[in-house]
This record gives sequence, structure tokens and C-alpha cells, in this order.
Amino acid sequence: MKSYELKRVVVTGLGAITPLGNTLTEYWEGLVSGRNGIAPITLFDASQHDCRIAGEVKGFDPHDYLDRKEAKRMDRFSQFGVCASQQALADAKFVINDLNAEQVGVILGTGIGGLKVMEDQQTIYLDRGPNRCSPFMVPMMIANMAAGLTAIHTGAKGPNVCTVTACAAGSNAIGDAFRLVQRGYAQAMICGGTEAAVTPLSFAGFTSCRAMSTRNEDPLHASRPFDRDRDGFVMGEGAGVLILEELEHALSRGAKIYAEMVGYGMTCDAYHMTNIAPQGEGAARAMSLCLKDAEITPDQVSYINAHGTSTPVNDPNETAAIKTVLGEQAYRVAVSSTKSMTGHLLGGSGGIEGVAAVMAVANDRVPPTINLQNPDPACDLDYVPHHSRSHPVEVALSNSFGFGGHNVTLAFRKYRP
Repeated sequence: MKSYELKRVVVTGLGAITPLGNTLTEYWEGLVSGRNGIAPITLFDASQHDCRIAGEVKGFDPHDYLDRKEAKRMDRFSQFGVCASQQALADAKFVINDLNAEQVGVILGTGIGGLKVMEDQQTIYLDRGPNRCSPFMVPMMIANMAAGLTAIHTGAKGPNVCTVTACAAGSNAIGDAFRLVQRGYAQAMICGGTEAAVTPLSFAGFTSCRAMSTRNEDPLHASRPFDRDRDGFVMGEGAGVLILEELEHALSRGAKIYAEMVGYGMTCDAYHMTNIAPQGEGAARAMSLCLKDAEITPDQVSYINAHGTSTPVNDPNETAAIKTVLGEQAYRVAVSSTKSMTGHLLGGSGGIEGVAAVMAVANDRVPPTINLQNPDPACDLDYVPHHSRSHPVEVALSNSFGFGGHNVTLAFRKYRP
């Protein structure tokens, strides 16, 4: 059996394209100011839909990063992933060249992939026949293409994977990338999640299963995690990307270090297609495994970026899971759901929320849960209501749970030599 000397893994670059802004700075400033990115849908005519609001990415121009021919051959989710990856590499001042290309990999998760392309091509097929469908339909649609195209556009020739674990996909991508660097299979990984599922068919499906908020007349208050009056999640779109790098490699090139990644836990509920297991049993196991992996005790946890979807089922069960794992410490830990501001990015959520957790560690500031006006009695933790908080953050956890029972927890801590 091969033995591994586990490497220390640090975060050296971040990229974000979100409903709060299309750069890391805009995104973080939006979070700490409690700004809401949810508004009426503009990407399609939603007048016939029960849910007509979303956290859309606004003012995004892929041509800031890609030439027109390249951009035209990508679905929006791939555009987000490639461009956020380029941001993260630039932030890390990490140059991929012939000497290191084989030691740099990419893992980008998505829950749905190129649904908009599939919808558009289906219309062409029905209206104009099969011979008029685009030869680029399949490569634009398939879920792995954000990771593949990111490698093509950055030159990363190392491990390349796409995680597709519903709303846990972005966090699985970060966790799997962490393992590869930790075990020496790569010196650096571009990792995170991307999604662009604000489309007619997506909204029809999610509203049919009664998962989404219908607070259409009040979009600014529609996403309300842990609130008694929540009525479902609000969909968002975008991408969040981290550069994970082996510590010695990062130090050798004088990289800035945002935080150290120290833990990854994942489990499955094996319970239900869409519902979380009672009392968040599987989620609690993922959190426990993450703490064990990181060699962290409950009293060391400072902040949890919750999955916090604003659905009747998730919020009390996630709260119960946190209490199961942390015990009395649960009442002393700051917990917030940034989905209250961005909406739920599905497979992209773990990416932008991983970025938020890292920034909380780097800046000793905790983003708020906005719209928490009438707390659910079953949700009785400190959810940092309304306003961000200056708060020492030694260790931050980020939770992501997906349809199918996928549970992921990531752990980041303040870097110390």
C-alpha cells in the first residue's frame, strides 16, 4: 500500500461572478453590506411561471475574458466557470507555463450544465428539423465542459474532473481538489462551482415540485433562511472559484495566502430523492467527518456558512445537525446563509460560498443572514441577522447539501506558518 506524506494546502486566489457583482471585490462588498441580488427575471419571459424572481448575474460580458467566437461556442455556465477561473489565477498571480502545466488541474462542479443550450436546440429541432441543430450543441451542453474549457483556456494539463452532485457539486469539487493537492497529485488546482440554470424549463421543473419561493411581489425579501415565513428557495446563477496550492510551492513563489484548507467531509443520506434526512443525520456525519479530517474540535469553530436554502425542510434540519455536532458550542458559533442575498446557485453555490468562507477567515468578518425577521422556533442559533459582524474567525466551515442525499462540509482556518 502506498503511503502519503500529506501536504498542507492553502488558498492563494479567488474568483467570483455572482448576483452581487462580477469580481471578488464586488461580491465580498455586497455580502458584508447585506445587499440583495434578487430581482424580477430578465433572462426570459417568466410571466406564465409561478416563480418570477431570481438572483441573476448582471452586467456580465464574457468578451472581457474571451473573444467573440470562443464565447459564442460556450453555454453561459461554461462562460461563468472559465471567466471566474481566469479571475482566480490572476488574483493568485499564478502563471501556468510549459514547466508546471502538468501539475495544475481543474475540478469545476455543476448541478445541471448547459440547460439553456438544450432548450434552445430543442426549439430549433421542433420548428426547423434535426438538420438545423447546431454541431456545437453537445459540447456546449455537457456538464464537464466548464472544466474542460477552463483547462483549454488556461493551459492546465493536470487532473481534470467535473463533479455533478446537485447542490453539493461545487463543494465536492473543492474537496476533491484539496485531496489531490494534499496527496501530491498536483501542485495547484483550479476548483469551484458554476451554474446558469435561470431558464424556462428549469423554473417549470422546480416550481412543479414546490421548492421555490413565489414571493414575486417582494423579491428583496423572498430568500429568508431560518425565518418562520420562508416559502422556498430563490434560484441564482454564477460561479465561484478557488486556487488551492501546496504550501511550499506557494511560499516559494511569494504568494499571498488567504487561508489554509484543512478538512473535507462527505456523506450520503441514502434516504430520499429531494428531502434531507430527519434531524440532518447525514449532514451531521459530513460535518463530523470534516472536523475529524481537520483535527479540529467544536470549540475551535468560529463561523459556519450554512447551506441555508430558505426551504421549510432544510433549515431546521441543518440547525439540528449543527447542534448534534457542536453541542453547546453551536450557540456560540456565528452561522449565516449568504443565499439570503445571492439566492441558491445550485451546483455553483458551493463555489461562491467557499469563497465567502475563505474571505471570512481572511478578513475576520462574518456576512449576515438578511430577511431574518421572524425566526423559526426550530432555528434558534446565532444566524448573524441583518448586518455583517466583525468577528475573529479562526476556523470557518461551509456546508452544501444536494438532491440525492449528497452532503459536504469544507473547513478553512487561518494560515499560520
